[in-house]
Amino acid sequence: MTPRSVGRTTRPSGRNTRPIRLAGRATRPIAGPAGLLAVLLALGAAALPSPASAGPSGVSRTAGAPSAVGQGAAAASAGGAPAAGTPEASAADTADAATNGSELSESRRLGERRSLVVGDRGYAMGDETGLYPATGWHTRGEMGGIWTPPLKLLDGLWFGVDGGWLGKEVPAAKYTSGQGYQRIDYSGDVKVQRTDFVPDGIRATVVGLTLKANQAKTVTLDVDAHSELMPAYPWGGTTPNAAQTNLPDTGSYADGTLRFRDQGTPPIANAAAHDYAAFVGSSLRPTSHQLGPDDRGPQDPAVICPADGDAPKHCDDTAFGNGTGGRLTYSVALKAGKPTTVWFAVAGSDDGQGAAHREYNKAISNPGKLLKAKINSRQKINAMSAVDLPGDRLLQQSVEWSKQNLADSVQEAHHLQIRDVNEGKSYPAPSGTVDVARWFGAGFPDYPWLFATDGEYTSYAAVAAGQFDTVKAHLRALRNVSDILNNRSGKVAHEVTPTGDVYFGSNTSAGNTDETVKFPSIVALLWRWTGDNRFRDEMYDFSVRNLKYVYRELDADHDGWPEGLANVERSGMGSEKLDSTVYLTRGLRDLADLAASKHDKATQQWATAKADDIQKRFETQWWVAKAFGYADSIDDPANPANDNTPIFQRHWTGATPMEAEVGDAPLASPEHAKIALDQREKPCYTGEFGLFHTGTGPTSDPAGNPGASCDDIVSAVKSERSIFSLNTSIMAVAEGNYGRLGTGQQQVYTTGNARIQLDPNVWETPGGMPEIAPSPDSPANIDRAFTDRSMTMQAWGTYGVLWPVVHQQLGVDPDLGHGKLSIVPQIPGGQQKVAGSNIRLGRGAVDVSARLAGKEIRTDVTVHGIDAAVTIGAVLPAGAKVAGVSVDGRSRPYRLVTTTRGTEVHVLAHGARSTLRIALR
Repeated sequence: MTPRSVGRTTRPSGRNTRPIRLAGRATRPIAGPAGLLAVLLALGAAALPSPASAGPSGVSRTAGAPSAVGQGAAAASAGGAPAAGTPEASAADTADAATNGSELSESRRLGERRSLVVGDRGYAMGDETGLYPATGWHTRGEMGGIWTPPLKLLDGLWFGVDGGWLGKEVPAAKYTSGQGYQRIDYSGDVKVQRTDFVPDGIRATVVGLTLKANQAKTVTLDVDAHSELMPAYPWGGTTPNAAQTNLPDTGSYADGTLRFRDQGTPPIANAAAHDYAAFVGSSLRPTSHQLGPDDRGPQDPAVICPADGDAPKHCDDTAFGNGTGGRLTYSVALKAGKPTTVWFAVAGSDDGQGAAHREYNKAISNPGKLLKAKINSRQKINAMSAVDLPGDRLLQQSVEWSKQNLADSVQEAHHLQIRDVNEGKSYPAPSGTVDVARWFGAGFPDYPWLFATDGEYTSYAAVAAGQFDTVKAHLRALRNVSDILNNRSGKVAHEVTPTGDVYFGSNTSAGNTDETVKFPSIVALLWRWTGDNRFRDEMYDFSVRNLKYVYRELDADHDGWPEGLANVERSGMGSEKLDSTVYLTRGLRDLADLAASKHDKATQQWATAKADDIQKRFETQWWVAKAFGYADSIDDPANPANDNTPIFQRHWTGATPMEAEVGDAPLASPEHAKIALDQREKPCYTGEFGLFHTGTGPTSDPAGNPGASCDDIVSAVKSERSIFSLNTSIMAVAEGNYGRLGTGQQQVYTTGNARIQLDPNVWETPGGMPEIAPSPDSPANIDRAFTDRSMTMQAWGTYGVLWPVVHQQLGVDPDLGHGKLSIVPQIPGGQQKVAGSNIRLGRGAVDVSARLAGKEIRTDVTVHGIDAAVTIGAVLPAGAKVAGVSVDGRSRPYRLVTTTRGTEVHVLAHGARSTLRIALR
């Protein structure tokens, strides 16, 4: 099993293959409850009831109620109270400013779990004891540590107190994931808390070390740093590779800081001169320092992993490493029973020492203020799309953490030199430059880059969370890179590192057809949720070129089924893939809608005619009755003997006809959708945590029996029982499109993704939704080597939580581009209420609540600052009939509309606030 197996398996290195004060100036440490400790005390203040809140021994949880989060964010920005982290602020003041922040804690097997903190200009990964094992496999062992894209700065940062290294001689007792920060508690004579965060907008990671002793004493504090100044690309297995381009680092000391530098020109063709720099220092003045190649705290001497081949389960560095080290030593006076916080910062730049020094000064000048700003920004995120799901508290908590996972995924890089590296086989001169790119990083630690496939799925989650700006930035980055790379052909690049190197997706490589045909749909998605005509206009030309490219270059036999690679490549697949066809159909409908709004009749008619043709022939061509599902692909159209022969291999993409909404309904017919979804719910396709990559059921059934069990026929196609959070998301959305929200239906899949994120018996990094769940064919990450794991946090899994809740259960369906808004909730079977507040739409928001009590459904809707015709309603329970409908106490006319979700009651709302009551019989 390789960590990355949703897509290609033939390319060894690609994404889808695998598997203000000057530095050193003496300052007083912040002492007492007014500093970092006060912020930390405030962060665990409230508890949210949850079915899983009583975890096993060693696990603790606190989670803020969504309604209170918004109040906390408002209080923090309202002024009046002293700012947290200043001498004037009391613990109570800081608690007010950080109301109800959520935390998840773990105390078991901490050395085998990865930690992660992220800001938009940097991130850091170690383990949950505060050490830094060699991590990741793109460049073996070098994907962890401390980064500021496109540059890695350090292998790690280690702390020692009175000669005992934290994480080794001083053991870690508890690791806590906060929203925007992490904390580690250590046991010892001196109590120590370590808090890490990455301030947004600054190329630095900040660490606060809070020490407390029962008696007054002076402690010696050692800080080791080991540099590894290297870019995100080339990787370990490319040509050239990281060993050829990673020049030796040098270290120096000045003005209280360690300073590392990597300067020169790698000895390869088309390489440019570079000047990489990193600074390490503190708010205190060190009493001494040392420089040397080996300073890495308790991980000295280091176990070195080879560049390839067999490796031990745990390494400290790899053969690619070319860094050096240093130590800073401090003397810290502690008062009896009084906590003292000392701040540290690691900052850097790929633009020389001067730029690195400026970033360091930004980070170290007022770390407490930066931490407060980080907490406040995350509270604002929590306040958007805040949900109340009394029938599914686990899913409610997953919504909260999924919003944070999206925020944790945002990355930004400047001056990307765009070049086609041809799947790692070449290194040509760059074709152009993108000044700034901002995006949702796909996954950490091996995929924190710009991807089309990931970004397109993630966009649905992000709009449901109100995170519009990053979706827009992601799409702009894809367009800008793709137009330079592909000379404006319309083809979308697949995988772009923050250096600007494009691994896959140029005009001369296969690329992924599905991500080119999906692009217009994400533009339309943003336009409908925001009504932003300016953004529509900015993206329109590229969207048209996307689909024109597909018909010009990827339909050689002119049968309307697009050719080329898609989300899955496995042996025996035909050249025309199901998911590309599904997403092309949706893309055509969405492009036609965009064209109509711009009065581009020629494009509207072209796209409509193409979509009509596909939908007219889709069921006949793709449905395989004997397999109870849709074909995964169609055989080679260049071979007349096999033309249009459906191939069924049981891949997860078989759920996409039910997942993709094409116009007003999913593509699959209700009759076939029921058969296919019923089959996919069986154990041959679905495991404990969701949908398998490739099921184990029959590929055909000569008896034509739709009730055949999974084991009736032995398939010649190898199963792959790995459960990716994306596969599970696709199934969750597919179930919801057909109103299948029950415990044996959508809830299987929303719960699956929620558990791998929030269940202490499953998670690796608390609160982070991973790429792959523990599966029959994919052991849990915690049981694998650090250099052979799937991602500990993958953005696309949030699609299977946020979209089902906001769009399907709460029924929020905006079309603001056309001045319309529909809110038609569906309460899952066995539940009585679903509600959400501050669901962002355009420049306004909506609150919605749906309740089922006895023989009445009540829908309450409040619209804030949205100029649109609003339809409100509800999906009726199966078999229910309407006895009467009233709005705000007055009988009102209504429509009954039959959709794939069921029978819906629609009423035109009047005013900003409406209460709809539907009497049932």
